[in-house]
Amino acid sequence: MDANKKWLAIPEDIRKKLKKNVFCTNCSDVVEIEQFTIENHSNGIVLEGKCKVCGNDVSRVIEDE
Repeated sequence: MDANKKWLAIPEDIRKKLKKNVFCTNCSDVVEIEQFTIENHSNGIVLEGKCKVCGNDVSRVIEDE
């Protein structure tokens, strides 16, 4: 399945929570991801983008159920 279709299949309220639950190694904290792309990953999909706080590269794997 296309990564974007998998992402859009997740309920909107859950997608918002996932976007705000990404770890930034530069901030050493959980941050919101912005300017992200959605790619297929061996375990599901991965969001790759920028930390909203510092602009560092961040990513979040979202596993298939």
